[in-house]
Amino acid sequence: MRIIFAGTPEFARVALAHLHAAGFAIPLVLTQPDRPAGRGMKLQASAVKQFALEKNIPGVQPRSLRRDGRTPDDAAAAQAATLASQADAMVVAAYGLILPEWVLDLPRLGCFNIHASVLPRWRGAAPIHRAIEAGDTGTGITVMQMDAGLDTGDMLLVGKLAITPVDTTGSLHDRLAALGGRLIVEALELAGSGGLRPVRQPEAGVSYAHKIDKQEAAVDWRLSAEAIGRRIRAFDPFPGSYSLLEGEVIKLWGYEIDSCLRPLDVACGTILSASSAGVQVACGQGVLRLTALQRTGGKRLGVADFLRGFALAPGMVFGRAPEATP
Repeated sequence: MRIIFAGTPEFARVALAHLHAAGFAIPLVLTQPDRPAGRGMKLQASAVKQFALEKNIPGVQPRSLRRDGRTPDDAAAAQAATLASQADAMVVAAYGLILPEWVLDLPRLGCFNIHASVLPRWRGAAPIHRAIEAGDTGTGITVMQMDAGLDTGDMLLVGKLAITPVDTTGSLHDRLAALGGRLIVEALELAGSGGLRPVRQPEAGVSYAHKIDKQEAAVDWRLSAEAIGRRIRAFDPFPGSYSLLEGEVIKLWGYEIDSCLRPLDVACGTILSASSAGVQVACGQGVLRLTALQRTGGKRLGVADFLRGFALAPGMVFGRAPEATP
């Protein structure tokens, strides 16, 4: 079976590696153009492109796949390469470009998408982040037959995973990526033998995982300790939850929900205590004990090491604003 693969980040690279190891012919890889990254903002190839280069798989990096008067030159080259590949199927995983109708209709077996949720919950761009942020106890992978809608196609295979109380987006991403790699190999093997049984997505339970906005990472201490904690885990490793303290941006990486009672006479964000056991902070409901923090330009540190370089004291207030209330 000949497979076109379309994907960009590490999540997609894992799936591509599984397909390559399973022996599928991969005549073409589509991935996003190189982007500036790192402190030097040098152009960096995507994880998928790096794997394709390592394995000598041909690749193209169009900015668009549209076929109209606005089609850029690189898209025309990608279209020619796609048509010439004579693929039986296309696999899409976190590609980042919308596939036009001509692409969806091209492979004889269609286009298969690896989506990091159990659909129809968390359609859209950030399903892993949103599942943790919402406090979901489970998630999974849906291998879906793509159509023109936003993650609306028929479900082909579903695998489920539990979300643990300590999972971050980073840790859950890695487990889901591995599951996605296994499921897409199984789905293509079943497709080749006519063994797939598409199932329409339920009409109930639809939710959308909107793209993460960096502004969301600013901690609102008026929320409950549980809600703030979920956001810390959801935004780890990107974009990283943060709060202002003494005029400096402090990123928050680790926490525990403290069992102590929240004093009623302090503002939200007030530091109640600071020791090697953690930094207790008053929230809208409850108390959060911060256990890993990071200064601007510094490294992520456990609380004991952090306090050696940044003295915190009871009464200091994280992200205090004029409208902040206890």
